[in-house]
Amino acid sequence: MFQKKAALEAAISDAFIKHHRSLVGRGPVEARTYIIEDMVLIRFKGVLTVEETHLAKTDKGRQIVKEMRQILRETFSTEAEELVAKLTECKVVSSHSDISTKTGERVEIYIMAENLEKKLRCLEKNGC
Repeated sequence: MFQKKAALEAAISDAFIKHHRSLVGRGPVEARTYIIEDMVLIRFKGVLTVEETHLAKTDKGRQIVKEMRQILRETFSTEAEELVAKLTECKVVSSHSDISTKTGERVEIYIMAENLEKKLRCLEKNGC
């Protein structure tokens, strides 16, 4: 288990950039993770490919991009949840995701089985 919240957040961001690259062929421009009580929230910027950016200029294209990304997310959700569980050493109860075709941002939210923020705060203080 990581001793510092910031170090764990950075490790999750890095792991997801690599994971995203393996799925889509390129990673997001930026990723930032926030641990908030029993949630792990990951915000990605610049996730759309060049092709998706062109498609997103029309209503039908936006719909196609969102549907494709949702299918891709559902296909690999177990793998992503296992990645979060491994890094946090905490069970994932559920996960949720959405993508904006307007801003090129995506968010992932993982609901954990325990209050991870409290657990990390306790570890930072050298014991619980």
